[in-house]
Formats: sequence, structure tokens, C-alpha cells
Amino acid sequence: MSQPEIAAGAADERRETGTPLAEKLAGIGPVVGLIALCILGAVLNPDFASFDNALNVLTRTAFIGIIAVGMCFVIILGGIDLSVGSMAALIAGCVIMFINWASSHLGSPLLAVVAGAALSVVLGAVFGLIHGFLIAKGRIEPFIVTLGTLGIFRAYLTYFADGGALTLENELADIYAPVYYGNILGIPVPVVVFLLVAVVGAVLLNKTAFGRQVQAIGSNETVARYAAVDVERVKILTYMALGICVGIATLLYVPRLGSASPTTGLLWELEAIASVIVGGAALKGGQGSILGTVIGAVLLSVIANILNLTSLISVYLNAAVQGFVIIAVAFIQKGRR
Repeated sequence: MSQPEIAAGAADERRETGTPLAEKLAGIGPVVGLIALCILGAVLNPDFASFDNALNVLTRTAFIGIIAVGMCFVIILGGIDLSVGSMAALIAGCVIMFINWASSHLGSPLLAVVAGAALSVVLGAVFGLIHGFLIAKGRIEPFIVTLGTLGIFRAYLTYFADGGALTLENELADIYAPVYYGNILGIPVPVVVFLLVAVVGAVLLNKTAFGRQVQAIGSNETVARYAAVDVERVKILTYMALGICVGIATLLYVPRLGSASPTTGLLWELEAIASVIVGGAALKGGQGSILGTVIGAVLLSVIANILNLTSLISVYLNAAVQGFVIIAVAFIQKGRR
């Protein structure tokens, strides 16, 4: 059975069964939730509705949002990656060490910064390739692979930093600063990059054969194999794409503080997964959208921003709120199924 025949059969089945009201409501649920939260935030604190605060929320969303775009592909595929926070920390440490070294050996601080930014993306792709190879060719569960590398990545960063922090030299930090603190037509650079990554992700997922194959594998891997989909190749490319997203997010994050420590990227995996799930992706794979993921990432940032502005609960409980959100959405999805 060919892939077009399978897709046609699935479409016929949907036409016969119809789309339940719950599925339609689920598609607009994140949007309604985000609007309701924005209204609540404006009521609780007038500063919430300011333009500067909106840009601040979007800027802080950018790092997790970029990673969440890659995570969306992985979850639609039916996989998971628990290591993205630790991966980002190790990449940040390696980039800082490289830039400090290269500034004197290359003879140009600017060239060293540019090369360091490129290294960030390359390392992300390599780490993603390793994950994909172990999962696809080694046939090890994604949970086990990424749980193992979670510890490996952070342990190596701690080793390189000797338990402390790796810091960019002052001159290099000043050259690198515009990548985070600069703006394009009044919009912060991280926000612009986040939007570009989201657009590219949406095109890949919805308009290319690769995106259709990712969804097919997540829906039913056995049927995808019968449809002549190269499952192993798609899995490797999907985890590489996530690694590249982590690398892009990290190169934007490094100039924010100019340092990397064992706590860098802590719980980023929780926030990225939560963004995808809140955005409507199915936990079992086969369903999800980049737009929903972007809305989910912004929604979680809005929750944290409201908590910071209003002091309704301690800021130390932000991660707990995100955890409750994941569990609640998972429960709702179970009810829909």
C-alpha cells in the first residue's frame, strides 16, 4: 500500500466519522486560554499590558520557544528528549571556552564570536545525530537515551567549569551582546529568530514530505514502514532538527549572562515539553502543530510573568505550576481519546 493510498484512506475515514466537537474545541483551547490569561494579568496588574512587558515576555519565551519547535517534531514522531536543558548548558560552556581561546588565536574577536555562534549550531546537530542514531539504529527507547545524556551533558559541563562557571572575557561579551540585547525594527533579536524558526518549522511540518512522514510514523510506525517511509532516517533527522534548535537557542542565550554554569538550562526540557503539550500535541504522537506550540510557549511565559508581577504565589513554584499544567492537559487528552 502506497503512502498516498494510506493518506486517502485516513481522509475517507475522517469524512465518515466526522470531527467531534471536543476535537474542534481542543484546537482553539490554547488560544482561548492565552487570551483569558492576558485579560487576567491586565486586571491584576496594569503594568502587564504595557508594550515593554510584552516584549520582555516574548524575549524570555524565545529560548524555550525555539527548542519547543524542535521538540514538537520529536513528540509528533512519538519520541521524547529529556536532555535539551543539559545539552544547552554543555553547548554554552563549549562555545564560551572556544570563543575565549579563538579570540587570541584567530586574531579577531569578532571572528571568534561568529565562529563560536556557528559552533553552537554544529554541536547541537551532532548531539541530535547521536540521539537519533542510538534511538533509530540502536533501537533504544528515547526516554532511556535522553535520560542518560541528560546526566552526561551536565556532568561534562561541571567538569569543564570545575564546579563553577565558565565566563566570556569582557571584550568578547561586549561584541556578543547585541545578539541578545539588540533589536531589528524595535523587535528584540531573539524574538525575530524565534518567529523565523517557527515559520520554517511550520513549513517543514505542513508542506514537505518530511513533515508528513514524521506525522505518519507518530500515528502508526508499522503502517509508515509499509508505505515505504525510511523510518530510521526520519527519526535521525528529527532528533538532529531538535539539536539544531537547541544550538540556535543557546547561541542567543549565551550573551544574556555571558557565562555557563551547572545550573544553566535547568528544567528547560520541562518547559519545552509543556509548551508542546499545552499547544495541543498528542502525547502518543501523530498529532501537533507549530502554531499551537508557539502559543503554548507564550502561554507558559505569561503564567510565569503574571506570578512575578502579582506575587500570587512564590516564584520558586513556577516549575510546579508548569508540572500541574502538563498533568492537567494529559488528563484532558486521555478523556478526549
